[in-house]
Amino acid sequence: MKIEQIYTGCLAQGAYYIVSGNEALIIDPLREVEPYLARLNEDGVKLKYIFETHFHADFVSGHLDLGKKTGAAIVYGPTANPAFEAIVAEDEQIFEIGSVKIKVIHTPGHTMESSCYLLMDEHGKDVALFSGDTLFLGDVGRPDLAQKAAHMTQEQLAGLLYESLMTKIMPLSDDVTVYPAHGAGSACGKNMMKETVDSLGNQKKMNYALNQPNKEAFIEAVTDGLLPPPAYFGFNVAMNKGGYDPFDEVKLRSLTPLAPEAFELVAESTSALILDTRSAASFTLGFVPNSINIGIKGDFAPWVGALIGDVKQEILLVTDPGMEEEVITRLSRVGFDHVVGYLAGGFAAWNEAGKEIDQVHRISSEEFATQFDAEKSIVVDVRKETEYAAEHVSDAYSKPLAYINEWTKDINPDEHFFMHCQGGYRSMIAASILQARGFRNFTEVDGGFAAISKTTIPTTDFVCQSKVLK
Repeated sequence: MKIEQIYTGCLAQGAYYIVSGNEALIIDPLREVEPYLARLNEDGVKLKYIFETHFHADFVSGHLDLGKKTGAAIVYGPTANPAFEAIVAEDEQIFEIGSVKIKVIHTPGHTMESSCYLLMDEHGKDVALFSGDTLFLGDVGRPDLAQKAAHMTQEQLAGLLYESLMTKIMPLSDDVTVYPAHGAGSACGKNMMKETVDSLGNQKKMNYALNQPNKEAFIEAVTDGLLPPPAYFGFNVAMNKGGYDPFDEVKLRSLTPLAPEAFELVAESTSALILDTRSAASFTLGFVPNSINIGIKGDFAPWVGALIGDVKQEILLVTDPGMEEEVITRLSRVGFDHVVGYLAGGFAAWNEAGKEIDQVHRISSEEFATQFDAEKSIVVDVRKETEYAAEHVSDAYSKPLAYINEWTKDINPDEHFFMHCQGGYRSMIAASILQARGFRNFTEVDGGFAAISKTTIPTTDFVCQSKVLK
């Protein structure tokens, strides 16, 4: 028997590949299925099942494409109602591959169909729990995503999650290995560990949610401090449940090279959004006007989902040459299938064609220190509230990037401000959005708070609540 965790850092997502004998199963596969097909071919095994822990909100699964290409059956837990052929399993139903067995454990709470899968070895011993979004390392799944579909409040769903965990997961042996669907950085939880594998025994000891004294305390703990779910979550659920275009088709129509003149024509004649995926350092030196910068080497897909929101939005790409297919793949992982083309030759081709360019006013932390006036300077911190609360520039305003569509309406275009994040990735995203909306009254700080904290600019641990965006 072989268990392989296939972890994708930019999504903080874990898929699982399990082999026994000449058969295999895959749990929660990503949209692009070629890596799984390569593994199956290399191992000389047949894919028998594709297990889905639930209808995912934060990414589009590859279950449909993988099922069509391998003939494997798609399996969901009880109450699932997909719009395609699948096995809707019963609670405690047993499936077999090779000499091992998989038991379905229905654990509603995160969603109503949410299920964990318990792997038993050839001797019948419980070995591993594939816990989906029911149990994370250090946390449990947020109970607010399925409210509308379930006609329940988040508190009621949290109550269901409590019963699922206490009656079905906690009784399992301490030596069972827990393999969750997500790790730190995912928006599906709020307190996840950076580790991606742990023993159930350790989780019983240290997971705050599993150590609440009663159901009421559990509900209060897991619902406290939940941020609104990103806008794209609902679209991804609909795609996972209702179906989507084959990824091969999406890639084929998206990989359309456009010379600068053609790119400009499409940009001017359609409502396509120009997405520049180069680094912040490259972007600041010059970019196609009205471009939004979300660098491919950061938390790309989640930020695209959170800030663009509508997966049907048409997109024009500017990438580093040779990165077009990678970007299209990552966009498809979160349901953005409507790329209408990319700038052939990248930004260099645009510049060489003599087209209009734009730039962001970026300065170093040292320059910021010389320009900073404690009495007059306005500083906007676009990090998460928790980062701001830990430490921030004295009197800086907390304006998280995730809420930029809310706070831009409060900007005085005649009032200059400095803007930063932790390292420069998120603040450049914010800068590009602001400039695309006509704001020029800001200076973005390279290196963010990590660099600022090494200068003479005063910082503090005190959080002025009136300055924290609620």
